Parts: sequence; structure tokens; C-alpha cells
Amino acid sequence: MRSEKITGKLMDQLPVILVLGFFSLLTSISGSSTNLALPKISEDLKISNSQSTWIIQIGLIVATITFVLFGHLGDMISKNFVFTNGGKVFIIGSLWTGISVNFVMILFGRFIQAIGVAMIMANSLGIVSQYFPNETRGEALSIISMFISIGAISGPAIGGLILSFTSWRWIYLFNVPLGIIIIWFSHKLLPTPKVPLEKMSTMLKRFNWLGQFIFSIGLSLFFLSGVYFQKGMGSIITGTIFFVVGTVIALLAFYQDQRFHESLIDPELVKNWDYLLSIFILFLAMLVNAMSNILLPFYLQSYGKISPFISGLLLMGQSLTMLLVTPVAGYITDHWDRANLSIIGLMILLISQIGYAMYPRNMNLILIIIPIVINGIGLGLFLPPNNTITMSSVDDKLSGVAGSINSFARTLGITIGISMASILLFVQLPKVKDITPKLGMSFMHAFDHVFYVAVIISAFSLIMVVWRKLKGKRI
Repeated sequence: MRSEKITGKLMDQLPVILVLGFFSLLTSISGSSTNLALPKISEDLKISNSQSTWIIQIGLIVATITFVLFGHLGDMISKNFVFTNGGKVFIIGSLWTGISVNFVMILFGRFIQAIGVAMIMANSLGIVSQYFPNETRGEALSIISMFISIGAISGPAIGGLILSFTSWRWIYLFNVPLGIIIIWFSHKLLPTPKVPLEKMSTMLKRFNWLGQFIFSIGLSLFFLSGVYFQKGMGSIITGTIFFVVGTVIALLAFYQDQRFHESLIDPELVKNWDYLLSIFILFLAMLVNAMSNILLPFYLQSYGKISPFISGLLLMGQSLTMLLVTPVAGYITDHWDRANLSIIGLMILLISQIGYAMYPRNMNLILIIIPIVINGIGLGLFLPPNNTITMSSVDDKLSGVAGSINSFARTLGITIGISMASILLFVQLPKVKDITPKLGMSFMHAFDHVFYVAVIISAFSLIMVVWRKLKGKRI
């Protein structure tokens, strides 16, 4: 009977889930297909391949810097208002990117698009907390995660199809009509208040713009350090300087914010150990997952000489597995102990990292695919309960900024994981610019050592969630 009541409550708000899910799908497809388009964009706009990587990086940097900003604005004004207008900004950015005729113009388009993505993602979890009570929140969050997984899977396929038959510009331009349709439905399904300019101006004057400015500088320098680290040992000193200075400035921004009369991050969140622990564990899990995502293409294509098509199919195993596991995990989250489920998810994630560290020297596809699938199972079981614990541990009035910090931790973990894996691999291979089968055991030893680090981080994450369980920190 209880299960039927929960399912009924979930179905009552299904249109809200679909609006959130379809926008998550659209932004996920746009992000995952952009990588594929970079060679064509480079050729068309007459820019170098190294320059074209900034088309990716500027989106990542801008979105990460502004997550907390838009989460705070959602709490101040209205989550629905910021989310819906974020969709409009995303559409404008997509249109501008699609019609760009030079490098500066496309960077500006991606800047606008990233602002829209941040406005959407920063308030999605907050809207879920606003519309779904604790007993159905896990299933709602898992359905949205499922849309993101579909976007990650279908993005490269859709991008490849577009590039095969028409210009790369349609990777961005097709967001415009689809986005307009979703915006129309969101206005029908998500009540969006009209905010007078006078009220908006008054609220914005209370905003900690100095703290946001300092934070933006710090995080920008922090991200730029990864660019230098990935160039090799010759740039490691420069990278370290950027990393240290950026980290110090970002911490100063946090210090300043906590002493501001209208802080971006409410002191309640800073004192909420359940929330902070869940955020930290998410950060570590996404960091570990990103390490495998960046290293496996080197192993499969550069070392193993497996075609990009077959490599892509193998790597899709994780997203496909998550697509199947996540809805089940969401249902279990609302009907079982969430802490236990997150422990099981991290245990399985740990096993997958051990599997990567024991990867075969020859290209045995069965032994290759097993850890990839196990990784998908672990992450699929971990994310729904951890996200639900995170959002259920805070007051609804803070759910906007709480959700935005969750998105920030996720993105930061991915970014640091990519940089860390690249640095750890190439530090062990001095003077090596290209991975080839000729490297033989030198590459495999370096590859294994990186995943030994991933195993240690995964084990630490597992210890943290077990400690949370034993201390009775359960929601």
C-alpha cells in the first residue's frame, strides 16, 4: 500500500520531472557532442586543434564558476524563475555558437551557453526538493540522472550523424527549436513568478559581487593550472604556481563570503556535516570515474590500436549500464536504507578500479568490458542515494544553493580527475608525447600505477560512507 501511494505521488508530478529531464538531456547532448565536432570546427574556423580545446574549456570553467551564484539567486528570487530563464539563455547561446564565423565569436557563444547550463543545473535539484517529498525524492532524482545518461550516450551518435550529413553548426542550432518547445512546456508546468525590475535590482544589490569576483579569478587560475600540467614536465612549475595561487584566492573568496552580510553559501550549510560529507564523497567518486574516462581511450586506441568506433562502443558500456541501473537504484533509495545502498555502490566502484589496475596486456575484449560495466553499476547505485541524502539533509529554503554546490562538486571532481590522471600518467613517461604499442610494458606499468591511486581514493570514499553509517548519520 505504501509503495502504491509513493508511486501515485511520483506520477502526479511526472510532468515536472520531464521538463527537468528534457533540459538535462539537451544540455548533456550538447556537451557530449561538442568534443566530436572540434576537428571540423578547427578546419572551418581556421584555428589550431589546441585553440579548439578552449571551446570545451570555456564552457566548463564558466559553468563551474557560476553554479553557486545561480543557486543562491534561485533561493533569493525563485528556482523556477532562474531555471526557466536559464533555458532561454542556453537557447540564445546555442544560436550564437551555431552562427559563429570566427574563434572569438564561438567562444562568446559558448560562454553564453555555459551561463544557461549553470542556471539550469544549479536549480534542478532544488526544484526536485521543492516538488517531491523525501519518500519520492530518490526516484525523481534517478529519472533525471537517467536523462543525463541518455544524453551522454546519444550525444556522440547524434553529433556523428550531424557531421556525416551536414555542418557542425547544427549540433548547436538544433537546440533552438527543441529548447523553445521545452520552454513552452516549462511555463505551463513550472509556475514562474514575474519579478519586477525594482525588486530584482534590490535583491541584486544585496548580492556578494566582490566574493563572486574573487572566486571567479581563483577558480579560473585553478583550472588554467591543468592546461600547463598536461603539457608535461616542462610546464609543471608554471602549473604549480597557477594551482597554488588559484586555490589560495578561491579560499580567500570563501573567507570573505562567510563574513558578508548576505553570504552566497549560507553558514547553515557550512555547519551541516551530513551535507558536507555527502558532497565530499560525490566529489571523490566523480574524480575517480573521470580518471578512467580519460585514460581508457589511451589504452584502447593509442596502445591497443582498437578503432575509435569499437572503442566508443566499449566505453558506452558504462553509460548504458547506468541507464539500466539508475532507475532501479532510485526505487530502492525510496524503499530501503540509503546509506547502505551508497556503501554498496562505492564497494562496486572500488572493485571496478581494481579491475582497471589489472587490465590485460593484450586486447582481450571480455576482460576489458567487465570493469567498465562494473563501474557503471557502482556509480549507478551510488548516485541516487547520495544525491537524496545530500538534498534531504538541508532545509528547503536552501535547496537552490545546496543543489548548485552539489553540481559544482560533481564538475570539479570530473575536472580534477581528468587533470590528475593525465599528470600521473605522463609524469611516469618522461619525453613521451604520443602513446603507441611500442611503449609496451612502460605504458602498462604507468597505467596500472594511476589506477592504484584510484583504488586508494575509492577505498577512502568507502571508509567515509561506512563511518557515516556507523556514526548514525542517516537521513
